[in-house]
Amino acid sequence: MRLLLLMFLLVNFSAWSQNGNVGGKVTFNDKEHAFGATVMVMGTQKYVVVDNEGRFEIKGLPYGAHTLEVSSAEAQTKTVDIVLDRPSLTVAITVEKKGAQGLKEVVIQKTSVKKEIINKGFSVNVIETEEAAKRNLQTNDLLDRSVGVRIRQNGGLGSRVDYNLNGMSGNAVRVFIDGISISTYGPSFSLNSIPPALIERIEVYKGVIPAHLADDALGGAINVILKNGAKNTLNASVSYGSFNTFQANLNASYRAKSGFTVKASGFSNYSDNDYEVWGRFVYNINPGGQRIPTRVKRFESMYRSYGGRIEAGFTKVKWADAFLIGYNGSADYNQIQHGQYMTKPYKGRFTESEAHVLSLNYAKKDFLVKGLEFTLNAVYSQRNEIVNDTVKWVYNWDGKKSIGIHGVPLLTPLGAQQGAATLITIKNNILNTRAALNYSLNENHKITIGSMFYDSDRSDLDIMKPELQRTYEPKSDYQKSITSLGYEMSAFENRLKTNLFGKFYEQKYVYRNWSLVQNVITEKITKNTTSVYGYGFAGSYYVTPKVMVSASAERAYRLPSDDEIFGRPGQNILPNLALGPELSNNLNVGLRFGPYKYNAHKISWGGSYFWRNSEDKIAQRISDRVNEAIEASPYVNVGRAQSVGFEASAEYVYDNRLFVSLNMSKFNSLYKTKYDSNGNLVPWYNRQLPNEPFFTVNGSVQYNFKNIIQSESEFNLYYNFGYVAPFYTSWQKELDFAPAQFPQDLGASYTFPNKKFVVSLDARNIFNEQIYDNFGAQKPGRAFYVKLNYTISKF
Repeated sequence: MRLLLLMFLLVNFSAWSQNGNVGGKVTFNDKEHAFGATVMVMGTQKYVVVDNEGRFEIKGLPYGAHTLEVSSAEAQTKTVDIVLDRPSLTVAITVEKKGAQGLKEVVIQKTSVKKEIINKGFSVNVIETEEAAKRNLQTNDLLDRSVGVRIRQNGGLGSRVDYNLNGMSGNAVRVFIDGISISTYGPSFSLNSIPPALIERIEVYKGVIPAHLADDALGGAINVILKNGAKNTLNASVSYGSFNTFQANLNASYRAKSGFTVKASGFSNYSDNDYEVWGRFVYNINPGGQRIPTRVKRFESMYRSYGGRIEAGFTKVKWADAFLIGYNGSADYNQIQHGQYMTKPYKGRFTESEAHVLSLNYAKKDFLVKGLEFTLNAVYSQRNEIVNDTVKWVYNWDGKKSIGIHGVPLLTPLGAQQGAATLITIKNNILNTRAALNYSLNENHKITIGSMFYDSDRSDLDIMKPELQRTYEPKSDYQKSITSLGYEMSAFENRLKTNLFGKFYEQKYVYRNWSLVQNVITEKITKNTTSVYGYGFAGSYYVTPKVMVSASAERAYRLPSDDEIFGRPGQNILPNLALGPELSNNLNVGLRFGPYKYNAHKISWGGSYFWRNSEDKIAQRISDRVNEAIEASPYVNVGRAQSVGFEASAEYVYDNRLFVSLNMSKFNSLYKTKYDSNGNLVPWYNRQLPNEPFFTVNGSVQYNFKNIIQSESEFNLYYNFGYVAPFYTSWQKELDFAPAQFPQDLGASYTFPNKKFVVSLDARNIFNEQIYDNFGAQKPGRAFYVKLNYTISKF
């Protein structure tokens, strides 16, 4: 209560200061609107970007004399002196056009957006995608090279992906598209389905997430911000490479002078995923029962997906900054090569899924009253998934049936590749909404209210079961809502920024199941309601203009997801109706230096310490019986766990041609439950949690050559490496571990003089390093790709 009183006293005190707004219009000397120009108040961090009508507005500027600096990639930089002595001042600015400008001004503008996010004090990476859009890189590749981020993938294209942020993984880390959970769109639409050309930036919050992303992501959040489509553009790309991998994307956006806007995109992905596998898991069994190590190509591991997205509405009109109604449709086909571990190969087990998604996006600044910003994202999704597993034979890794002692093909114990034969259809109807109100009392104080509501209605039908039993298949209803309240303050000429927030979590679910005993049907209903509170803080302070310290802390909860509670056969997840919420106390302390510039040199670096203390940690059960071919397991509350570590990163730029970056993350993720329910000492107390890479290093070098072969062309060379220290994949650390990994990549891209056409070549894992991930699953080896990218910026 005292804290709230102090907050409102600060608000009321600042409200008495004399501030005004400066707005107007920026045009070229030929009267054309200077869309995209930046208007900055010199000596401050205040700036705005001119909209497509040439208008701009800078709010909360103190009375007095100021100098505005107008810069643009198409205009000469211009300064304008003003005197603000009234609540609202309007100015008209004319700038002079010049020839095509290089990349420098554009980079400054993007860096300003990045800096604004970093300055809020959260432990956050902001990933820009302009360069990546030209290469054969997927969105997950960009994330995997970012400090503190580890992408966990069980194989090649289309395989299950988990995200690890400094020791927190699985559903503790949430992925959003413009603030909406990506899980709403179904398994056929993933981050790899969104090409970097469609993405404005990616925000990665580690440990503590801001109030506007009201969710139960206690480990962190990955928020993908799509481009707003304010320009008329057309982009197409196609790539082909190893393992018969083909990917194509087409993206277009159109905006009329009236504000009518249409955005459309489509994608197609295909891969045989027939890369080589070898090692201790890969062996054939001869008729005598002996294991014979082998090195073979994966078989029946194909993946195919396609989809499209269209949005239509209005942008930058008086009644809305954005009003878009959209449809997203996608489908995929995924052959499953093995279970949770690579202990035996499958043949004939696959999933098919499709999703139909309707969306509504609305955003308006100065909504109803000046200073109030309102955003609404609502999505309704119909998801269908089929898991097909009816083949009864046992197979070796060469794709042939396993033969027994008497020359007879071996049968699986229960009639299919993973347990009993199944042909199950899972139907999900999902409603996911997110709304936010941001009210700026003045330039230094803002209040944020956020709300998220998620509702899932699911039914399962397995036609391989007896007819009477099919009539009474399980049904589930799941609801989750999270409400957040936040307060932001800046002081000391924006050198100090603070965020205080609180969250209320609520979850309800009902699970209906029936049992059939002697032709008697018995219904069992399981209900659960959970309500908890959390709170947090983030702040930053510029000790000098080049040195920033930051700190963030949160007491956060994660509610188990519907898939974790009810299971998901296609992802080898068994149900667990007793699964409870996870609590984590998170702390980040960071220090950033730079950028320091000396002639053509620029360098910046930073680091942070983090601490995560979890209770009732939710994780997929780790087996200590790998040799018994564990194929599926439930999520369980494993007890207490603690992650303590640090991360560091550095960037060096020379003459805007040479770019070097290096980052690392090191932590201990320890099991902290000392005694079991019977009072016995837990054998793995204070030991590293299995299946968690705890030491990673990433590095990259890029060099830009100008005017190669053709005038005004660009040629870029790339080198990337990633190091993963050995980690255990089960509690049997003497037997089950992934060795050290050091994959390296090379790449090159050539941009033609018109800047529309780009050709890129990529060589991945050039030394054919054996790469492992979740539970020792092997990932692709050496691979080569070529990509063609074509862009029309104006039409």
